[in-house]
Amino acid sequence: MMRNTFGNIFTLTTFGESHGVAVGGVVDGMPAGIAIDMEFIQNELNRRRPGQSKITTSRAEPDKVEFFSGVFEGKSTGTPIGFAVYNTNQHSKDYDNMRDLFRPSHADFTYYAKYGLRDHRGGGRSSARITIARCVAGALAKLVLRKLNISVRAYTSQVGDIALDHDYRHYNLNTTEDNIVRCPDQEMAARMAALIAQVKQEGDTIGGVVTCVVKGCPAGLGEPESGKLHALLGAAMLSINAAKGFEYGEGFAGAAWRGSQQNDIFLPAKEKPQTSNLKPQTSNLKLQTNHSGGIQGGISNGEDIYFRVAFKPVATLLMAQQTVDKAGHPVTMNVRGRHDPCVLPRAVPVVEAMAAMTILDALLISRTNRL
Repeated sequence: MMRNTFGNIFTLTTFGESHGVAVGGVVDGMPAGIAIDMEFIQNELNRRRPGQSKITTSRAEPDKVEFFSGVFEGKSTGTPIGFAVYNTNQHSKDYDNMRDLFRPSHADFTYYAKYGLRDHRGGGRSSARITIARCVAGALAKLVLRKLNISVRAYTSQVGDIALDHDYRHYNLNTTEDNIVRCPDQEMAARMAALIAQVKQEGDTIGGVVTCVVKGCPAGLGEPESGKLHALLGAAMLSINAAKGFEYGEGFAGAAWRGSQQNDIFLPAKEKPQTSNLKPQTSNLKLQTNHSGGIQGGISNGEDIYFRVAFKPVATLLMAQQTVDKAGHPVTMNVRGRHDPCVLPRAVPVVEAMAAMTILDALLISRTNRL
């Protein structure tokens, strides 16, 4: 069984391969009556689109989404929303020399071990191109969250050893899209872009970190045992291609602290601003700090939810590497084709999409907890 569905109430089922006819999906559980902003949805895809800058893959795809169902007169109907993005610029012959080879640290071998065959063209189903469907569904989720005054913003916070301060409050996230790296610090963004360009010139790749912030999330989302909100977010993030690590709040750094440093103290607050139009709201208290990252006991506490996702360097290198073929014979592999030297700039909208779907799904589940 190959599980291709994400979510519980708000769900996304995806289909497609990198060099197939199309990549698409079916979204179910979309609330009815939501205005479907096609320009916004297309812009979310454009942020993920290949060929958008000198530091991304040169594969030129328009990535125009087509909806087949679930939308009538500009609004969601509450029925399944089917959609597809057609592939138009595949160069499948670039991968002919890899038909019987396993790229180091790629999914080539593991897919072959699991299924006994694999689509070698661009990685097939294991390609990051499959995240197109996630961005479409994430955009739909954002349209719902927008009505509830909940925002999801991500940015590149580290490339290689060039890293921003961990505190997202030090940056104006409205400037994230002002550069090709999607980093809110313009000087650091220029250094990151230069590093990625250098690595690309060398035929190598490099990793980094994406930080994400959810604002306006009400208290009470997440389940106390198997559906803890941070676990759901972690699973969503680690399902993204090349993701290797997840931490929320102070994360691993907090492991060196004492409890007296880490605890978020409750304070009285007679006029705490309402974060969304959801009920119930806790209007009689606030937190002095937010080291917990907006989640305590697996349940949101009404503060900002912030987390970081680590991405490894892209496995496909444009330089000679040693590997083996299906028969176990040693081979020197020289990869052709078009590949990203760093996933970070294009991973930012994917992180946002997965966060938006996770929060919306948890929100819909919370509607079943009490009247």
